Amino acid sequence: MTTDTRDTDAPPLAEALLLCCKDYRMVGPIARYMKARGLEGNYNQIGLAGASLGIVRPDRTHWARMFWEHVEFSLQLHRIRRVIVIDHRDCGAYRLMLGVDLKDDPPRETEVHGEHLRQLGRQIRARHPHLRVELLLMALDGSVEEVPLAA
Repeated sequence: MTTDTRDTDAPPLAEALLLCCKDYRMVGPIARYMKARGLEGNYNQIGLAGASLGIVRPDRTHWARMFWEHVEFSLQLHRIRRVIVIDHRDCGAYRLMLGVDLKDDPPRETEVHGEHLRQLGRQIRARHPHLRVELLLMALDGSVEEVPLAA
């Protein structure tokens, strides 16, 4: 169900919907990052193991359904303008779901996260072309690199 009942001229009640991993190590760094961007108190947040990976995997359709329902609610209730997706390095969900530990191979880790982030980014764009999409990969120290939607 894709229903956009927003008044596009009305200001957003929340600027963004943030999808991030539920990893306890990332709670502080993500909150600091969002605050530094001036978004503190101005976004809805969903925490799911693996963030983008948990949405795009065919064996997690129930997670994807929940994510898309939250996107719809954020649009209808808070008139969000963008979706921000933050994956993180040394992600245990990636290790469990993919069966490989990527933390010791940063270039490969970046590549694999990028594939899943871009896949989700394309899905968001297809369903909601009016929304801006930001795809990010965060290190455990809180540093962030942008993942371009186009590879």
